[in-house]
This record gives sequence, C-alpha cells and structure tokens, in this order.
Amino acid sequence: MVHQYKNNGFNIVLDVNSGSVHVVDDLVYDVIPVVEEGLAGNLSEKELQDKAVTELAGNYAKEEIGEAVSEVLELKEAGMLYTEDIYQNYIIDFKKRQTVVKALCLHIAHDCNLACKYCFAEEGEYHGRRALMSFEVGKKALDFLVANSGNRVNLEVDFFGGEPLMNWQVVKDLVAYGRSLEEPNNKKFRFTLTTNGVLLDDEILEFANKEMANVVLSIDGRKEIHDLMRPNRGGFGSYDLIVPKFQKVAESRDQMNYYVRGTFTHNNLDFAEDVKHLADLGFQQISVEPVVAKPKDDYAITEEDVPKLLEEYDRLAVELLKRRKEGKGVNFFHFMIDLEGGPCVAKRLSGCGSGTEYLAVTPWGDFYPCHQFVGQEEFLMGNVDEGITRTDIRDEFKTCNVYAKEKCRNCFAKFYCSGGCAANSYNFHGSINDAYDIGCELQRKRIECAIMIKAALAEEEE
Repeated sequence: MVHQYKNNGFNIVLDVNSGSVHVVDDLVYDVIPVVEEGLAGNLSEKELQDKAVTELAGNYAKEEIGEAVSEVLELKEAGMLYTEDIYQNYIIDFKKRQTVVKALCLHIAHDCNLACKYCFAEEGEYHGRRALMSFEVGKKALDFLVANSGNRVNLEVDFFGGEPLMNWQVVKDLVAYGRSLEEPNNKKFRFTLTTNGVLLDDEILEFANKEMANVVLSIDGRKEIHDLMRPNRGGFGSYDLIVPKFQKVAESRDQMNYYVRGTFTHNNLDFAEDVKHLADLGFQQISVEPVVAKPKDDYAITEEDVPKLLEEYDRLAVELLKRRKEGKGVNFFHFMIDLEGGPCVAKRLSGCGSGTEYLAVTPWGDFYPCHQFVGQEEFLMGNVDEGITRTDIRDEFKTCNVYAKEKCRNCFAKFYCSGGCAANSYNFHGSINDAYDIGCELQRKRIECAIMIKAALAEEEE
C-alpha cells in the first residue's frame, strides 16, 4: 500500500507496510501510481515504461519517464516501495500470548473542583457517586499490578480523576508504598499525575518533581476559550489562577517530562491560535486535542467542521516549523512521530492495551478497560479483591487490533494510530472494533503533517 500527498511544497510518498517515506519530484510522484497499477497487471519493466510514457508524455520527456520508472522499481526491489503486509498473522499470534498488566490508571478522586463543560467524567463522578480512593484500595491495586505483571520490570501508574490533588495525601502514601514494593519484587514504578492545577502549590510541586515521571497540566489555550469551557463550580474561569502555576511547573522541570494538555471544540476551530498562545506563554510540550462529544452537544465537532480543522492542522504545522527556525521550537504531541523505528510492530497494531495491559481502577476498587469506560457497567471487569472476574471482556479487548477493524485495514495511518480509541468506537458505534470517523479524518491529517515536518527538517540538514 502506498499513500501519496502534497503538503507545504513537498511531494511525499509513504510506503505503508515498510514505513519508508520518500520526498520526490513531480515526475516520480506521477510515475509511482502508474507503476503500481502496472505491477498489479504483472507488466514487465519495459511494459511499465511504455505505460508510463503513454500516460505522462504530455508532461515529461520520454527518456526521463523511463529513468523514473527504473528508479521506482529499484525502490521496490530494496523493500522500500509497494511492500506486502506481512503482519496480520503475526498480530493474531501475538494477541494469543498470556496477558500481563503493565499500567493502571488510579481514579484517586471521583470529584473535581472545576465544572468543565465537555468532561466525560461528569465533573469527576463517572456516572456514579463522588468518592475518594482510600489508601487500602490503592494499596490493593498496586499489589494486583505487581502480581499480574509477570516478568515485566517497568510498571506505570497514573494518578487521575476527577482531580487527584483533592486526595493528595493518599497519592503520597501510595507512591511511598509503590517504592517499597520495587526492590523485593524487582519492579520499577513510573508514576504520573494529571491535574487541573487549582490546588497546586509549592509543596505538591516539590513532591511531583521528585516522584512523578510526567505531569499533565490541563489548560485549553487562550483565556477566553479556557474560561468558557473550564469554569469552577461557581461559573468563574480558572485561567488566571492556573497559568502562573503551570509556568512554574514547566520551568522547574526544565521544560521536560510534562505537557500542557488542552481540548478544542466547535467553539475554537482555530485551535492553532491556542497552541500558539500556549507556546507564547513559554510552554514547550503541548497537546491540544479534539473534543469527543455527543452530536447534540453545542460544542461538539461536526462533519461540517472537518475541512476547517484539516486546514488548521496544515496551518499549525507551517507555524511550528517557522518557530523552530526562529529558535522558538515546541513539541506538539500529535506531530511527534518516529520514522526511524518507533514502537514495536505489536504495539503499532494493537494500540494502547486497554482492557488487557492497561486498566482503570475506581475509588472503590472496580476494574474497567480504561478511564473512558468507567461507570459503564457492561465493562466492569472485576475488582481489587477478586481480580479480573470478567475474562470475556479482557478476551474481547485482546482481539482488538487494526485487522479486526474493517475501516482500518486499508487505511494508510493504521501503523501510526493503531486503530484509534476503543472507547470512542464503542460510544459512537456500539463496538470496540469500529472507528470514530471524525477522529480518523483528523488523525490522518496529523500524521501527514508530522511526516511533512520531518521532511522539512531533513531538507534543512542537507
């Protein structure tokens, strides 16, 4: 499978199955689909050259067309173009392996001091009641993780909510308990924290900088956008309160191992302005992602919004390149892509590991496939006392991969997005093996932009 597109003056060719990326001139760009069609008909090199000349002679010299065909065939022989997909049977066998759990999302607080309008957690309640996780429940969750992680050494635990700082003492106690488990069990915990910043202070920051491998800071961008969507319970915006705190976090962590994470909605289709605003505030690690909402919500992204959003991603990519040249570069999460190797093939094909390698834990100790399924009783998998009791749910998630999704099989982005979010698929289509269509369109554009940025940077280095 070959994907071709033009972006910011570059002719880009992606050989999907090998991951090879080629930046080519107009002639080669036009020759590639002609050769692909001819190969499907088992044409010889001479027949391919004749076919290409017939179709392209009006635009290029005959001799140059023949040379271009030969160059394209050399790439094919080198395994860098028109390669076969050899991974379907591999991933099926990979998914049959014994499951080990490597990460937990601890819902340390089903409560929040903000009332964000788009919150899938319903202001932290997750379709249920307000609650704070006790140390005992958290302790059992960490014990479960260690017991079910097999020979894996590195384990991940995210303190999530609601707002986890509303239960800060338990966070600290669980970090200490986790550290006590490391040496005797040959494990190493990587703790992370997601916060809205309202309760953040110097004491918390000092602890986080010592113990948290990553900190996610929730902010949507410009003041008017942030305050519209992320007010407190009294209806007042939180921007002015959190910005100086977040700037202090970023600087105290040397602009590494954190990111500011925003959500854009129908209200700010010009979200590139919010990314630029966050960069101007001094943040160098930025993620601004599309909201996932019910179609009836007035802030939901619609199909009609998609063309504008695709243009906005292109605009943002050009802006970030410009800033990099000016010495003001930032990392935009969705444009970060590794073309040299990246995640292993199994990870690329099977996704985030929700329901198998990754589980969410409620304040009272129930297990769900991930934080976005919490409160949906049909996905209740077990609890910290009994372990996984619904192995059928786990087994269903084990089958979730790009080959199980009809929409993914012939999509050029499948090795980069890993089939998308299972929760979004279920919420929009009633199946974890479908795909959220708007999300797919935006993801494909993000990948195109990310590859273009790599091409532009490579050109600079030549």
